[in-house]
Amino acid sequence: MRLVILGPPGAGKGTQAARLAAHYGIPAVSTGDIFRANISQRTPLGVQVKEILDSGGYVSDEITNAMVRDRLAQADAEPGFLLDGYPRTKAQVDELDAMLAEGGHALDVVAELTVDREEIVGRLLKRAETDGRTDDTEDVIRRRQQIYADETAPLVNVYRERGLLVAVDGLGDVEGVTGRLVAAIDSAR
Repeated sequence: MRLVILGPPGAGKGTQAARLAAHYGIPAVSTGDIFRANISQRTPLGVQVKEILDSGGYVSDEITNAMVRDRLAQADAEPGFLLDGYPRTKAQVDELDAMLAEGGHALDVVAELTVDREEIVGRLLKRAETDGRTDDTEDVIRRRQQIYADETAPLVNVYRERGLLVAVDGLGDVEGVTGRLVAAIDSAR
């Protein structure tokens, strides 16, 4: 199975991606995790990415596409994967389509987590406090929410038009959200 999980920053995509990947026996591929690994290893890319993220921006399509292409080429992703944080622009949708077509594949389902914006801001501020995340200030969080609304939210319509989208309420306990996601994904396949 080849899945994408969409939703604004703080909607719970990372938590749900890990749970769904375990449920379906596929790797969760998180661009955020890839970025953070480069930052912690202080690679040249990591230094560049840290500056972008600390300012509340998004990493360029060129850098992101290259990292995703490399990750999807690894053996464990051959039978399927769940993408978290990618694609986030129409150009990335087109790039992902091309990557998959090269291997004779296509996406199976795109799951959208829907969560109230103010709920997300509260979640992320709490996460910043408990996890010590310097990139989660209120101004940065609100800027990311706006960038998501401008650049990524339109992908919902792209995938809806393709008949791939399932929208799931992201509020509630983790197990309940996972249950709703699994039910929606299974019914869409």
